[in-house]
Amino acid sequence: MTFAAPLEAKSIRFRARSFVAFTLTPEAPLSEWLESLDRWIGNSPGYFTGRPVVLDLNMLKPEVSQIETLVVELGHRGIRIYAIELDGGAALGAHLPPALIGAKEATSDGLLAGAKGAGKPEEEKADEAKETRLGGDTLMVKTPIRSGQSVFHAHGDVIVLGSVASGSEIVASGSIHVYGTLRGRASAGVLGNGAARIFCRRNEAELLSVDGWYCTAEEMEPSVRGKAVQAFLDNDTLRIAALG
Repeated sequence: MTFAAPLEAKSIRFRARSFVAFTLTPEAPLSEWLESLDRWIGNSPGYFTGRPVVLDLNMLKPEVSQIETLVVELGHRGIRIYAIELDGGAALGAHLPPALIGAKEATSDGLLAGAKGAGKPEEEKADEAKETRLGGDTLMVKTPIRSGQSVFHAHGDVIVLGSVASGSEIVASGSIHVYGTLRGRASAGVLGNGAARIFCRRNEAELLSVDGWYCTAEEMEPSVRGKAVQAFLDNDTLRIAALG
């Protein structure tokens, strides 16, 4: 007589991960807010592709039927909502993204560096721009950033020694310094740092943004195109000024 060896029970592993999600906060009138969003998407196509997006409805406080319509409208624009933040709102149905509980503003404290290429196989990472971490949580990118590449640094400043191609982007919690031509998108101070700045030797940027305040190429004054510039906040207004 033979006996089968007892199967060893395997435990289920649960792991916690933190992601920096982008938040959309619609305002009334919603039609005008959607028009502004369309302009953003028109100037920065693909910006929300693959990004976790949270829909903060605490300002709008819509009914469930309005939420359903809004989620569909955003889906048509290529924006997938991962969760909805609505304090004290009506219960959301199973057909809607889940309600987010305990969300809080991101800060650079305790965040893992989310540099581009995170989560990719090592052989894919090797093809990305070469990076060096300097003292004071500064990230240096030694090679040009090609179209389609993205650099996200949640711990401080980003320095790019080369150029930044159209269709690429840099996202930093601190300031951004580009020693070549900036043709892509640059977003500084994304975790609430209104003192952050963007510096570049030649401004051909598709978009410049500091702490959520942005300016697209079409909105920039001709006098700051093709010039060495800095972008900074002045009383909740994004200023772009020539250097030197």
